[in-house]
Amino acid sequence: MRRTKQDTAETIHKLLEVARQHFTRHGYADGSLEDIAKDAEVTRGAVYHHFGSKKGLFLAVLELVQSEVAQRLEEEAARSEDLWEQLYLGCRAFVIVATEPNNRRIMLIDGPAVLGWEEWRQLDEQQSMRQLHEQLDIMQRQGYLKGIRLEAATHLLSGAMNEAALWLAQITDPAEAEQSLEDCLQTLRRLLDGIR
Repeated sequence: MRRTKQDTAETIHKLLEVARQHFTRHGYADGSLEDIAKDAEVTRGAVYHHFGSKKGLFLAVLELVQSEVAQRLEEEAARSEDLWEQLYLGCRAFVIVATEPNNRRIMLIDGPAVLGWEEWRQLDEQQSMRQLHEQLDIMQRQGYLKGIRLEAATHLLSGAMNEAALWLAQITDPAEAEQSLEDCLQTLRRLLDGIR
């Protein structure tokens, strides 16, 4: 039986959704391709056909997660017309969204461990860091951020937010996590106000 492009796209979409659930729940190391294939109602061969390996499937899931995070950052930043508020809202959204349960393990814990630091950083540069750079570039061209090098500011802010998200992702006590997130967001606001 010949498969259409639509059938293929649906299979890939279903595999990504099921794999995301498995990697979120069990992590990469304990995520089983057999279980993913079974829950997606495909053969293990179909997983290999579309993604090449378990790591290839994980990479595709990570790219999906990062793409969704990037979309949410844009939506949050767009809630304001003020450039400084857009910057804060986008940065705030990154910290919150990256630490949500359905993103945290894939993006912050397993991502760097499975792909290695350099490949993980390259993916981050293509998504969240790119958005941050674009926002800072717009602000600089409109007369904000005078005397600040764009590349330095992008790397410093991105590094601070990644480190904050990694720190928050390790906190297991809900009350402590909530207070730490609030502390982090207040500090982020003061940090951004400091370069205003």
